[in-house]
Amino acid sequence: MRIAVIGGGPGGLYFAYLWKKRHPDAEIDLFEQNAAGATWGFGVVFSEQALEFLRADDPETVDAITPQMESWKNITLNLRGESVEIDGVGFSSIGRLALLQILQARVRSVGIAPRFDTSVQSVDQLQGYDLIVAADGLNSMVRRSFESAFGASVSQSTNKFAWYGTTKPFATLSQTFVATERGSFNAHHYRYARDMSTFLVECDAATWDAYSFAGKSIEESQAICEDVFAARLDGHRLISNKSVWRNFPWIWNERWSHGNMVLIGDALHSAHFSIGSGTRLAIEDAIALTKALEAENDIAAALARYESERKPIVKKLVTAARTSADWYEHFPVHMKLGLMDFAYSYITRSGRIDDARLRAMSPAFMARYEAAKGKSSRGTP
Repeated sequence: MRIAVIGGGPGGLYFAYLWKKRHPDAEIDLFEQNAAGATWGFGVVFSEQALEFLRADDPETVDAITPQMESWKNITLNLRGESVEIDGVGFSSIGRLALLQILQARVRSVGIAPRFDTSVQSVDQLQGYDLIVAADGLNSMVRRSFESAFGASVSQSTNKFAWYGTTKPFATLSQTFVATERGSFNAHHYRYARDMSTFLVECDAATWDAYSFAGKSIEESQAICEDVFAARLDGHRLISNKSVWRNFPWIWNERWSHGNMVLIGDALHSAHFSIGSGTRLAIEDAIALTKALEAENDIAAALARYESERKPIVKKLVTAARTSADWYEHFPVHMKLGLMDFAYSYITRSGRIDDARLRAMSPAFMARYEAAKGKSSRGTP
């Protein structure tokens, strides 16, 4: 089979590697518009179990990734100078570039030479391929070229965010909420290397307007964010990597393939950064597509199988991501709550965690929360 993969992100790289490893006779060309060492952003985060789905089929790749990951067991919330830890919520993280380099090495190990600095402007350039895998991200050329055929929908959250890094290492995945005279900010921050952390700053549209960020340069915006989060940064600077203000894009496609073209990863769907599943979803898409192609003799039947089996799983997670994002769209209102009520609202925001599960998952937090609620009901200070 002759396959073209458009996009050298985690999903495209992993599909190319996995298919070539299992089918050495396949001819695979992988096209990536950027240089091999280029990437946007800083670290990516995985839930504690996120890499375990890989281990059964591909322990070698997991063993290559995990030594470069930072891990922790708690989430820390910071509000009005107070902090609370929510135990039992394990995460791991790795630099996005480090992850890409590992997957690039895996691709090369099976005999594929990725074509970096190569932009595919039209599918007309890809005549003669049996299958075109569109792993070309949020602004997918393939999806935009056939929006009606894919049943594509694209919308945006109203909040603004800018993705920075910093040399301050944080002990856990953390959230810091700060109210200023002109509005409210939130930072999602976590270390992804011993001496580096992601520091994603978010604010609502009213705050963004109040600070006139539309007329600010990247450097001016960065300086404001450093000032807002000075106490949390503890003397460290923010680091920019194309750190412009953005609205989170919601991508969904009712139909996952068209002809011999199929979408995976962000080209197909997006999940809000507050649940940290975008990279995992892309890699899982690659695995699901591989298995569907192996299960059917006909490409059309395989692509139909990929969609029918994978779509309900993705839809469930994307629904939770939208619910989580809605909480963030109103985070200045939630900040008016007391610390423990705020933390409870945060951890239950996606609708997937009830009190029983929270008691089992985070016993220390729930003991503190229920003790605080008990004091409140008794009127005890």
